[in-house]
Amino acid sequence: MSAGLALHRDLEAFVRRDDAGRGQLDLLVSGARCAGCISKIEKAVRDLPGVEAARLNLTTGKLAVELAGQDTAPQRVLETVEGLGYRACLFDPGEAAAAQDREGRELALALGVAGFGAGNVMMFTVPAWAGLFGQELNASTLTVMYWLAAIVATPCALFAGGPFFRSAWASLKRGRANMDVPISIGVILTLIVSFSETILGGRHAYFDAAVTLLFLLLIGRYLDHRLRAGARSAARDLLALQTPVAIRLVDGVERGVPVAEVKVGDRLVVAPGDRIPVDGDVEIGCSEIDNALITGETALAAVGPGVRLSAGALNLTGRLVMTATARSEDSTLAAIARLMEAGAQTRSAYVRLADKAAALYVPLVHTAAALTFFGGWALGLGPREALLRAAAVLIVTCPCALGLAVPAVQVAASSRLFRGGVLVKSGAALERLAEVDHVVFDKTGVLTQGRPALIGAPAHLVRLAAPLARASRHPLARALAAEAGLGLVAEACVETPGQGVEGLIDGRRARLGRAAFVGVDDADARETELWFGFEGDVKIRFVFADSLRPDAAGTVAALRRLGLSVEILSGDLPSPVAEVAEAVGVTAWRAALTPFDKVATIEALTVQARKVLMVGDGLNDAAALAKAHASMAPGAAVDAAQNAADLVFTGEDLRAVVEAIETAREARRRALENFGFSALYNLVATPAAMAGLINPFVAALAMSGSSIVVLLNAARPRLGRRPR
Repeated sequence: MSAGLALHRDLEAFVRRDDAGRGQLDLLVSGARCAGCISKIEKAVRDLPGVEAARLNLTTGKLAVELAGQDTAPQRVLETVEGLGYRACLFDPGEAAAAQDREGRELALALGVAGFGAGNVMMFTVPAWAGLFGQELNASTLTVMYWLAAIVATPCALFAGGPFFRSAWASLKRGRANMDVPISIGVILTLIVSFSETILGGRHAYFDAAVTLLFLLLIGRYLDHRLRAGARSAARDLLALQTPVAIRLVDGVERGVPVAEVKVGDRLVVAPGDRIPVDGDVEIGCSEIDNALITGETALAAVGPGVRLSAGALNLTGRLVMTATARSEDSTLAAIARLMEAGAQTRSAYVRLADKAAALYVPLVHTAAALTFFGGWALGLGPREALLRAAAVLIVTCPCALGLAVPAVQVAASSRLFRGGVLVKSGAALERLAEVDHVVFDKTGVLTQGRPALIGAPAHLVRLAAPLARASRHPLARALAAEAGLGLVAEACVETPGQGVEGLIDGRRARLGRAAFVGVDDADARETELWFGFEGDVKIRFVFADSLRPDAAGTVAALRRLGLSVEILSGDLPSPVAEVAEAVGVTAWRAALTPFDKVATIEALTVQARKVLMVGDGLNDAAALAKAHASMAPGAAVDAAQNAADLVFTGEDLRAVVEAIETAREARRRALENFGFSALYNLVATPAAMAGLINPFVAALAMSGSSIVVLLNAARPRLGRRPR
């Protein structure tokens, strides 16, 4: 067991059990880096008696284990994980974040050391390379240059190669060989051959190749770490919306308590301007609730006794007393966060193409190098010449071109999209985006502008009602005030929760709000209208609408031309959703959906083998964004939605969705071209190196040349059309 846990420590105290005896144990697992690690750990833990389910989140390192009953020993779970060669301890979010920060610092330091070594070793190896152009160094000077190169490159390579060496050793201990194994062997063997050539007075040493290779590989490793760190913040941003303190009401006395201490049945007070701390029911009071972060819709909801409240909703106008029906960890926000985590885990299950190739590539390369050495020695070559040929095989087949085949294209495509206002948060997202065959849009804030706008109102009537509108915090009143511009505010204003605001305008009493509040009894009340009138005078109706994006219909048509089907999923009422669907030409739509309904719809489409692109902007979309095959969010989306999405488009142009898909498809074609070239290169270069036609020096040139070809192909012009 790990040092952090005594051998006989009772882990039962850390198992959370329900009334039926079922429990959950959370462990922090270190050392898991790919989908193969996830599969191996989850399978081994699930095979333990008494374990119902095991789920490892590669991004957070959290292994969630569901135990069937009291007789299941949690110690066996931890021992099983550590028996596979991974480090495991009790999950602590603070410790997990600290471990991830340590990994980031280690990679950054290794990258810096490799960069220093790669830059400075060239001072001594460039003169040796210059001999190729008729400026030969004499033998003693060349040897001195190589020794100086060794002094710089060797400690830098050994230190910078630490992440690869540790990963390779851990992989070998588990009886597997990942891509870090040939990289580690290649670096170490290159240093050995270089020292051998320097000691024996040979013409070529490759100290610069060893440290430069590590520098290039560490760039990709560090960027991957940063991408995963960004993904971890999505659930944290979501839970940050939950208020940390709740006001508990006991015998008429209000007292602040941490929201984690709220129990089911507690009476809580929510003041105007505060967020609902946990799920519950209204007991006393009336108010208007902004559910935009939960449902994604801008229309306010009037609440009163008996109405259900969701954690995270914003109380706007009145004081409420509510009864808690769930703890903070079981609230709506926490449930959405768990869905996002599950979606992120599903996303991590995609096996990277390079890791798939490693299963065949690694043993073949090692076998070829070993056959070259022992076969050459058996055929009469000396051990030095046989070792040089084996080193040439490892160097010429070093997986640089294979490793760059996809990342280089992803960088080029991401750069082009960035210049067009589309931010790509993960290179793997481009691969998934190229595969989508079905696009799901949220309505409010995506197909529409996401904010209410006054429609069809004469300017003189707007100016008449504006003084009262400026005195209210209601979104529709703010839209009315924005239409009128700056001006005077009514006097003696009083706002009635859930009804409206009244005050004096030029000494006359006036009201602005719901129809009944203003004095209109027979009106068909709607959530997207305000009524205004002076006491005893004619009443005026103001209508608001969430206007459609100008390019929404064109974007839907362009997606169809790409062979994609389109659907709308919205939390809004059926009537406005139907109007928007008809306006943009979409026949498949669903309305009045909760965040969980959206996730269920995405999962149902996935079961039907559909590759779904979700485009959403609200908190209610965050879980669906995380669950979809690929996801996009506008720049005006809430932080949780932006963090859950793979791509964020910063402008107002919805056409960015089409451009991103076109660029992703072109990037996939470029990546396949690079893989084809890498395979052809290895088929030609490996036999040549085994036959002695390529020495380590030429092998280094060929290996570098193959990487350059891959990079140039990735950077070819017209990689997709530039987003407009």
